[in-house]
Amino acid sequence: MILTPEQQAMLDGSKGEVMAKIVKTLVMYGDTFGAERMVPVTSKYGHTVISYGLKVLGPVLDVFDEIIDAGLTDGQKFTADPRPLDKNVPSNLLEDLVFKKIMYTDQARYEAQMEKLGILNDNAYSCTCYLDQVGNKPGKGEILSWAESSAVVYANSVLGARCNRNSGMLELFGSIAGFVPEFGFLTDEGRKADWVIEVKCEKKPEAQLLGSAIGMKVMEDVPYVKGLDKWLGNELNDDACAYLKDFGAATASNGAVGLYHIDGLTPEAKELGETLIREGAQVYVIDDAELERVKANYPVIWADKEARPELCFVGCPHLTLKQLCDWTDAIDRKLEENKLKKVSVPTVFTASPAVIAEFNKTDKANILKRSGVIVSYICALMYMNNPLCKKKAVITCSNKLRTYTSARYYTEGEILNIITSKEAKA
Repeated sequence: MILTPEQQAMLDGSKGEVMAKIVKTLVMYGDTFGAERMVPVTSKYGHTVISYGLKVLGPVLDVFDEIIDAGLTDGQKFTADPRPLDKNVPSNLLEDLVFKKIMYTDQARYEAQMEKLGILNDNAYSCTCYLDQVGNKPGKGEILSWAESSAVVYANSVLGARCNRNSGMLELFGSIAGFVPEFGFLTDEGRKADWVIEVKCEKKPEAQLLGSAIGMKVMEDVPYVKGLDKWLGNELNDDACAYLKDFGAATASNGAVGLYHIDGLTPEAKELGETLIREGAQVYVIDDAELERVKANYPVIWADKEARPELCFVGCPHLTLKQLCDWTDAIDRKLEENKLKKVSVPTVFTASPAVIAEFNKTDKANILKRSGVIVSYICALMYMNNPLCKKKAVITCSNKLRTYTSARYYTEGEILNIITSKEAKA
């Protein structure tokens, strides 16, 4: 790798031993993927995937202390993934003990470190950092040093920014150093599509299900998706962006997609069209039957497959303000139709603290509260990592949560019917 004189000096220790280690790590990372040079990080803010003080992450927190002690705290401000704990989310005494005494024992230490390292503010914990309310929305072509698969794929695809699927720590190193190795999605060639996806459904495909099917098929490759215009149109409005948020999260977690193009909709597809498709790209046709096949093959790993749902999570990734409002309206209608006052399954909607604050200003907040739904800022995945919680019969419409935990997947319509039904059967 060819470094600039300034970068070489940093590697040689001009800014201290800790910065030299950071640059050496970035060089090794770039060498692994054949990068020939570093490029400046041009976004205003970074984003880190590490948002929890797990006991086993002690060595990571020690590295954070090294960075702080070395005075390397004047790099990018950043946002972080959601916090893992919220007293308002249902849990029993034993589960709480595991959370606080075994799992997230270093949460206070971690959050104090984040404040010193430059987290944007106390409300900057969300996997949907790019939403307007959160304030970390990069522009087209900007170079990022982010981690969090669902945020990276959204930034690359919907915003047209440029970021590789970095791991935890590497994203912070890039923000501190101010540069990242140039390879993959940071290059024009790396952003070309390896697959053409032809969507031939008769009804609007469920975002999380369509993303899952594509992710499992293309894995880490780049898909160019045709046929969604009849439902999403050609403008990135609130509904289209919310759909693509959930779609992208499923492609990234059920596969390893870091970038997709939607014909006539996402920035690069609108600008460059089918010139983004590589010669010899493979084709995958998706119709309603294919989506049903994919859904039918999801494993159910509950001990009792016929168990009554004990908990429902909606919002992985975090919900947008419009999604919170739309869900509130749908639940209110269904409860009235079924002559119920509250949801029949304990239900948690997750969203960023900033989105929740805006939602609480609307008249819909009291309607949702009366329905019995809890609105929380936590990461549902971090909740489900508790070995006691993973034994619960948890349902979700998130394919990311299904993939990483024991939660059982249902479409949004199915979730709505289950939680507003007197029987509440899965």
